[in-house]
Amino acid sequence: MAVITDIADAVVSELNAVTFSHTFSQAFTAKRYYRPVFDLAEMSDLHVSVVPRGMMIERADRGRNYYDVQIDVAVQQKVQSGGNKELDALVALVQEIADFFQLRRLEEYADALWIRTENVPVYAPEHLDEFGQFTSVLTLTFRVTR
Repeated sequence: MAVITDIADAVVSELNAVTFSHTFSQAFTAKRYYRPVFDLAEMSDLHVSVVPRGMMIERADRGRNYYDVQIDVAVQQKVQSGGNKELDALVALVQEIADFFQLRRLEEYADALWIRTENVPVYAPEHLDEFGQFTSVLTLTFRVTR
């Protein structure tokens, strides 16, 4: 398989394994997708989607390259009131996922070292306005040298 899909699968495994051994504030089962498209009726359940985003390759030395692999982790759920308490809980979950991957290597892809997490914007206001749905996307970057 490709480096990017192997790393995406490893992220899914880590998130799902951690839900049994590490406590996130909300229970979920992460799944890997290329196109995470759902019916709005399905969104009352919390969705954590892992999507291969991109890869940049640059020279490390004479015989090796750095592969900087970007993986998106989307947290989505239809909200009832859209009030601060409800949205704060989802923002907190996003932060917990971001914190979980900091400074770690992936168990199933030990050569992949976390180097960066981006969460800009923190949530998609247009999804909240149009669909009453919270959507936040973390972009995790892992570096592999090979």
